[in-house]
Amino acid sequence: MRTKIMILLSVVVLAALNYGIYEKEQIKEHGETLLLELAPVDPRSLMQGDYMRLRYAIERNAPAKELASHQKRGYMVIRPDEHNVAQFVRFHTEEDLAADEKLLHFHKQYSSIRIVPDSFFFQEGHAKHYENAKYGVFTFDDSGNHLLVGLADEHRQDKT
Repeated sequence: MRTKIMILLSVVVLAALNYGIYEKEQIKEHGETLLLELAPVDPRSLMQGDYMRLRYAIERNAPAKELASHQKRGYMVIRPDEHNVAQFVRFHTEEDLAADEKLLHFHKQYSSIRIVPDSFFFQEGHAKHYENAKYGVFTFDDSGNHLLVGLADEHRQDKT
């Protein structure tokens, strides 16, 4: 009996994991691509392997002072400019979005805003390929879910 329960629980866990992967693949495949300009980034970490810490310019442009002191997370409304680079519009307060607007999830830390993911992992030995990245390449679905799928250079060309 105990073995059957363990097998059943294992199947449920694997099904949940596979569904999460499926959802992310759908966003990646069918989502709308937008670029987020990177702020100066920290150098890669030698202790944790080949990855780059990321910060986004939109974090600086969003007026965190407008948020209530108790609000620790939420969505900001963004809109692509003529180069498909996301620009801050306003903080989302449940209003309807215009056709070209997207939601971007944020976390408030002290007096600043953080967007996740805040790191980008890459294959060992490929640091030179990414060190001059200027944009994070994201795909968005209509619900505000987003994935970082790559980094782009100053000409907005995906480097992945």
